[in-house]
Amino acid sequence: MIVAALDVTGLTVTYRGRSGPVAALTDVDLTAAPGEVVGLVGGSGAGKSTVARAVAGLVRPDRGTIRVAGADVVGTGRAALRRLRQTLHLVFQDPYASLPPTLRVRDVIAEPLLVHRIGDHAGRAGRAAQAAEDVGLERRHLSRYPHELSGGERQRVAFARALVSEPRLILADEPTQMLDASLRRDLVDLIGRLAADRGIAVLHITHDLALAQHGCARLVVMHRGRVVESGPTADVLAEPRHDHTAALVAAAIRR
Repeated sequence: MIVAALDVTGLTVTYRGRSGPVAALTDVDLTAAPGEVVGLVGGSGAGKSTVARAVAGLVRPDRGTIRVAGADVVGTGRAALRRLRQTLHLVFQDPYASLPPTLRVRDVIAEPLLVHRIGDHAGRAGRAAQAAEDVGLERRHLSRYPHELSGGERQRVAFARALVSEPRLILADEPTQMLDASLRRDLVDLIGRLAADRGIAVLHITHDLALAQHGCARLVVMHRGRVVESGPTADVLAEPRHDHTAALVAAAIRR
């Protein structure tokens, strides 16, 4: 039996607002299998990023279960959550702000290994170099600082950093948002190859349906903190069952 890389059931998150409780997520269900890229799509405020933060253990849900590679995230103690985070990694939308500016690229990539005390110095350096090569960076990039790279190169560094600890799940929150249109498909193609080659599940959070159609096997559509539709990407986009999905498709066609 293959264990799901991500299995979320009944996830509910409530924030405290000025006038009372605000429901951020309500009964969210989603799964991602090893090697699968799942698109989590929806408009601004739909709850997509809250899902990622809850999966990463950064937001405590009111109820529901979250399992990453079979391990429970909800209710896990600090030490166990620290170990669990070795199996997942976040990639943020802003490659300018998400990388430590004072470290050279080789050390940026190797940092998760240092945090989780994996390997010795030589071993970490070798794994960092291999991860950089896997995402299409050259050895000359390893000695540079993040500010010396282009936006596309920085986001490749972010993915190399995500890969180096051999996670089971990558949470990619709008990873192409800050890139030029010409670079977005290249990065989406890279995500797909890495997922397939390494058996890593990727939850690709995006509002861009064209990119989701290009790079995601399945879509999970969110609206106002709820999942309103999910299924194979081609089916969801060809025959949307929910009005919100239909509106997103229509808006994408008009662009």
